[in-house]
Amino acid sequence: MGARLTDWCMDHRRWIFAAMVLMVVVLGAMIPRIQIDTDPENMLPADQPDRVLHNQVQTQFNLHDMIVVGQVNDVHADGVFNPESLAAHYHLTRAIEQIDGVVSRDLLSMAAVDNVEQAAPGTIDYDWLIPAPPATPAEAERIRTAVARLPMYQGTLASEDGTAAAIFVPVESKDQSHRIAQEIRAVIDGLGVDDAFHITGQPVAQDTFGVEMFQQMAISAPLAGLIIFLVMLYFFRSVPMVVAPMLLAMATVISTMGLLIGTGFTVHIMSSMIPIFLMPIAVVASVHVLSNFADRYRPGDDPRAVMRGVMDRLFKPVLFTALTTGVGFASLLFTPIPPVQVFGGFISFGVLVALVLTLTFIPAYTAALPRRALDRMSTRTAQDGEAGSTARLCHVLQAGGRQAVRHRGFVLGGLAVLVVVAVYGISQIQINDNPTRWFKSSHDIRIADSVLNERFSGTYEAYLRLRQTGQDALESELRTRAEAIVDEAEAEGFGISDRWQALWAAHRGEAPLGDRLERLAVEIDDLLFTVDLDEAVHWERLLDLVEAARTDSRAFQKPGHLAWMAALQAHLEAGGHIGKAGSLADLVKTINRELVSGEPEDYRLPASAGGVSQALLSFQSSHRPHDLWRFVTPDFTEANIWLQLPSGDNQDMGRVLEAVDAFIADNPPPEGVEWDWAGATYINLVWQGEMVAGMLLALLSAFVVVLLMMIGLFRSITVGALAMLPLTVTIAAIYGVMGLVGKDYDMPVAVLSSLSIGLSVDFAIHFIQRCRMALDEVGDWRLALDRVFQEPACAITRNAVVIAVGFLPLLAAPLMPYVTVGIFLASIMAASAVVTLFALPALIAYAHPVLFPRATGRGA
Repeated sequence: MGARLTDWCMDHRRWIFAAMVLMVVVLGAMIPRIQIDTDPENMLPADQPDRVLHNQVQTQFNLHDMIVVGQVNDVHADGVFNPESLAAHYHLTRAIEQIDGVVSRDLLSMAAVDNVEQAAPGTIDYDWLIPAPPATPAEAERIRTAVARLPMYQGTLASEDGTAAAIFVPVESKDQSHRIAQEIRAVIDGLGVDDAFHITGQPVAQDTFGVEMFQQMAISAPLAGLIIFLVMLYFFRSVPMVVAPMLLAMATVISTMGLLIGTGFTVHIMSSMIPIFLMPIAVVASVHVLSNFADRYRPGDDPRAVMRGVMDRLFKPVLFTALTTGVGFASLLFTPIPPVQVFGGFISFGVLVALVLTLTFIPAYTAALPRRALDRMSTRTAQDGEAGSTARLCHVLQAGGRQAVRHRGFVLGGLAVLVVVAVYGISQIQINDNPTRWFKSSHDIRIADSVLNERFSGTYEAYLRLRQTGQDALESELRTRAEAIVDEAEAEGFGISDRWQALWAAHRGEAPLGDRLERLAVEIDDLLFTVDLDEAVHWERLLDLVEAARTDSRAFQKPGHLAWMAALQAHLEAGGHIGKAGSLADLVKTINRELVSGEPEDYRLPASAGGVSQALLSFQSSHRPHDLWRFVTPDFTEANIWLQLPSGDNQDMGRVLEAVDAFIADNPPPEGVEWDWAGATYINLVWQGEMVAGMLLALLSAFVVVLLMMIGLFRSITVGALAMLPLTVTIAAIYGVMGLVGKDYDMPVAVLSSLSIGLSVDFAIHFIQRCRMALDEVGDWRLALDRVFQEPACAITRNAVVIAVGFLPLLAAPLMPYVTVGIFLASIMAASAVVTLFALPALIAYAHPVLFPRATGRGA
């Protein structure tokens, strides 16, 4: 099959070249239509329940994603509470409000909120906290004193030590965050103060990552390609020959990305890394082919005949290595994460393209090369093979292979110890992710994240929504009790039934129950002025009943409900689970204090729902009355607790959930109150959990499929299991080391598991297939191994070196996913090559009667 296909390709090479160019041009033309998506929320399907709820909560409470701007002054004795710093803060706030894409109405800053203080008992003044830039230290001190009296601002808008101030900038859309941050930096540059400014927050981290991701892709992929080119040039000593795999890799990457973009998929964080992944995959098989060709071709040989022989030998290994790699990535289709599914599907397509081009373009290209170019390559490689680096490499490999056979017990014992240690390391792996940590620690966003979360309550947010249920039951009970009153009135001769039924029917509909009852109470109250005193007694009973039901329907106007919320907040803050929590309870306590006395002892909840209502009514006179609806719905049946976290790690968010569950178990909420979660930090926890479960299923399913493929390829259960050894040991070793060094299992690591499945088995396929072919020729397993440690082992080593060295430049990237890819690629290639070249010979020597029962072995 391989020889016939090779002959056809070499005979029709113009058609091959034309088809390849056409594919690249047609699919490459789609790339300018690229649409970028860096929103981690899209790691979940649009209809995923937690994501739907998150969007619902944001809409319900008018919440926005926030950029956090921090201003720090460690030099001045008063920190940021000096005239110059506060003036800069004021002007920066006014400038940010004018930036397109900023929701200025909801911006939070000391220069955009009210100072709440008592004017007289029962009266509150709502004046701007910073109405104008302060001109004197006394004015700055007044602002500091005011902030200290307002717990909702402490730790949020100003650090408790007074050295920092924060501006929470709500944005209309997360994909505008990077631009908005850049405009804010431009404003900061013109302020003329020495204060340090930092910008962070999940939306700007995500959007900035998207921008830098593509900048890095434009640097890393070509740089990796250049290094691979130079390493291959070192091995093959022929520019024309080395150009072939590079053209193949470029065609594969362009075609795959073009198809992805052309079919309407957005380029997510995951799919942006497709070129990095495809580069080694596309090059691996072609390097095997060219390595064998270079080792076999000599001046005067017919290149077509040599290529035919090479492809005839390598057709099966090339085919099956591509198929196993494709299966590894196709397994990602089983994950519940859409961007990961897209990534896996299109990588699988790229693997298929690389396979087809390896089997067609490489022979056609080789046949099109001038004979003199091939002769020069052969002369150089022959000279190198006699006394150069290639000769030394082959001698080392042969010696190493013999030592592995001779000391097979030691090798296999060491391998067993390695696996045991790796299993222990795997047990230490912690699942954790944080999009901010996708930047290196030296990046501005990471520095800002560290500085601001040390000084403030937290730049990460989560929302705990509380809901009052049982509104239908409350309405039903109200109607039953009202009908009893009406029946009593009718029995006494007062015909109020028709009028009551008319009033009740007029206020039925889709409006919240509390609003309907409020309007009903108003109409009954008006009615009392038109009926006689005896009938009014019954209407007054109905009015009391309606007003009581109205109060019951507004659960989060009840002091008991607010007290339970305050207790939950205090529990979370005292336990160090969060930096701070804000809710309706805090707002009501603050207003109540100023209404009563303005003294600290009156910072408490009113004793009655009427007192809560009075506090909230007073707040409607402030400059920002709409802030109330960020904490409660207008019908007071649902409330929102804003949790500020100083860490966006999933582990920390998970501990918050556990702390809330523990508190609720010991302190059940008021009857009928249910709760659920929203917020970007919580959504990150959800998709990370689903990804881990999905990746585990994908890894296991791919492992089983590849095992079955190996059994089918070698038509032997034992040899198929042998081929899985490098894969198993490589995955165990890499993840074991990851656990031992404390590297978290995050999104990039999870996805790289699919790469380890595909690449780790490649070398084993080539090694075992060539060993079987040698066995068929010589019949002796020792001689067969000697042959494998000549040409095939050198090809395997070249391949491992080419890929491992080629992607080490990724370690210098400022984005941690690229660093992770570089480390994993180098580790996968190195580990799988070492296990293939030394553990497989030892195992074959130990178990050859079972693996190759018809083979002989002198001195075995």
